[in-house]
Parts: sequence; structure tokens; C-alpha cells
Amino acid sequence: MPDRPQRIVIAITGATGAVYGVRLLQVLQHIAGVETHLVISDAAVLTLHQETGLQRREVESYAHVVHKVRDVGAAIASGSFQSEGMIIAPCSMKTLASVAHGLSDNLIARAADVVLKERRRLVLMVRETPFNLAHLRNMTAVTEMGGIIFPPLPSFYHNPQTIAEMVDHTVARVIDLFGIEHALAPRWAGLKGAAGGDTGQT
Repeated sequence: MPDRPQRIVIAITGATGAVYGVRLLQVLQHIAGVETHLVISDAAVLTLHQETGLQRREVESYAHVVHKVRDVGAAIASGSFQSEGMIIAPCSMKTLASVAHGLSDNLIARAADVVLKERRRLVLMVRETPFNLAHLRNMTAVTEMGGIIFPPLPSFYHNPQTIAEMVDHTVARVIDLFGIEHALAPRWAGLKGAAGGDTGQT
């Protein structure tokens, strides 16, 4: 554990899936030694209210530090700001394009650019379907720069019973990418046969 907190920048954009950003903040605020820095886009405010019923202020209360999306002079806009990296949850195709082309046209894109140039971890929970060629090329560009494209696709091998369980499982896997310990979702213990033994499949 470093002397400073483990800082994670979290951005919420206007794509569907606002619950992923909210849940990340809720979980990380209760993990000792973790400090979250939040940026919410203007479009995300509308999506948050539509999908979760939450207002901006409520979501901001889950973060340790809040930055305005137009404040390109914020601390997280500089490479001298030390962090473990950044998660954009969810990530709109517009934000993906801004990151892929290094536009730095708002604090979200600028902070992501900083994370990439400093060789830190950048995770983009991209939301769109189906993908067109521009989307795919932008995802390839970000991957080639060292970013991680993480569409929040639900898994079913753990037999989720609720939407909340599906969200938590995805959020848990994202947190794992930063090496942060948590007990949010059960870990895979291996596939068992109907009688309780190993399946023997390879």
C-alpha cells in the first residue's frame, strides 16, 4: 500500500448504464485506503436521473473529491497527479472517440489522456450496440495505446438472481483490474458436475 491513498478517477458519461458508475463509487467509498475523484458529464446528469432516479448531488456524495467536467485546470488534468488510473463507467461512443483521438475537449477526455500518457490503467466501460466500424476502430486505437475496453456484458455462470447481482459481478471484475481487495462478488471456484465432482472436461 502506498503512503498516499489509492486514487481512482471515475467518470460517468451520458451512455446508458449509469448504475455501473454509481455502484463503483458506492463500493469504493467503503474500502479503506481508496480515494475516488469523480467527473460527471452534462449528459450523464440526465441519464442518471432517468435510469437511477438520482440527482447529481446524491451521486457526488459517494465520491471523495468531485471535479467539474469543464474544469480542465483540475488536479486530475495533470500528469503530476498520482493515481492508479481511471474508469469511465459508462463510456459513451463520443467519449471513446475523444479519448481515441486525443481531443482532450473536456476534463473526462483530458484526464483519460493523462492516464494513457503516464502509462497508468484506463478502463472504458463502453456502451453501444451494435458497433459500427468507427466504434471498433476507436476501441482498437485505445487498446493499442494501453487502455482496456470493458463492455459491461453480464455473465450468467454464477446464476445471478437480480439485476443488482449482475451489476455487482461486473463492477467486481473492474475493481479487480486495479488490484483492490473487495468482497463484492463470489469468485469462480471451478466447474462442478451434477453429482458434485469435477466434470473432467478440457
